[in-house]
Amino acid sequence: MKKDYRLGLIVPSSNTTMEREIPAMLQARQEIVPEETFTYHSSRMRMMHVTKEELAKMDTESDRCALELSDARCDALAYACLVAIMSQGAGYHCLSENRLSNIAKENGTEVPVVSSAGALIEGIQALGAKKVAIVTPYMKPLTKMVIDYIESAGIVVTDSISLEVSDNIAVGKLDPLNLINIVDDLNIKDADAVVLSACVQMQSLPAIEKVQEKLKLPVLSAATSTVYKLLNELELKPVVPNAGYLLSEEFHAKKLVEKSGITL
Repeated sequence: MKKDYRLGLIVPSSNTTMEREIPAMLQARQEIVPEETFTYHSSRMRMMHVTKEELAKMDTESDRCALELSDARCDALAYACLVAIMSQGAGYHCLSENRLSNIAKENGTEVPVVSSAGALIEGIQALGAKKVAIVTPYMKPLTKMVIDYIESAGIVVTDSISLEVSDNIAVGKLDPLNLINIVDDLNIKDADAVVLSACVQMQSLPAIEKVQEKLKLPVLSAATSTVYKLLNELELKPVVPNAGYLLSEEFHAKKLVEKSGITL
């Protein structure tokens, strides 16, 4: 039976990638699950420059966005700014997701809320990775906040590359295929996985499979983790073609075996 899902996207006003990569993944998924389709409904929070001050100010607008999207009776909400959450301190994604979920509930819509920050943590944990190397577009002080946040969840960040682009529009214009060469400078010696883009605004989807093949490690991003979490929250098969190991059929089959308790 055909089922159409409404996804509410809480998006920084200058973000040009969230509404590009998430629909691209879910449209690719329709190749293997054609009966499940998605529509996308956005509400925006004002932000132009990726600074701690602007991020904190922007985050206060997420309440309004959740209220607006709950008017549309969305099936799930996704908050698309990882660093806005992580710059607020350890564990803030739990507080944010609960608050936004309660706002929607008070407006008559019980709906799961997924933050890209929380989704990335859960994606790394789902892979069983204890150590990761990451690439970010941020200035180094913000990258340090991201590292501290990830490490507060018990995950070691073995190395990082900061591209140091503070203008959010410029971040969205970075060529994702450049990441294939950028990772040459990333020390992956002790890493269990690589976060190719710890930012929903920095495109990485076209490079994920190529980098994964190059590095011989699982590669994920804030965006692929967000889709993985959304699909799980909606109790749908979390598989997307050509989007890295986290969303692969192989990984899904492995998780099913683990869940069943069968030893192969």
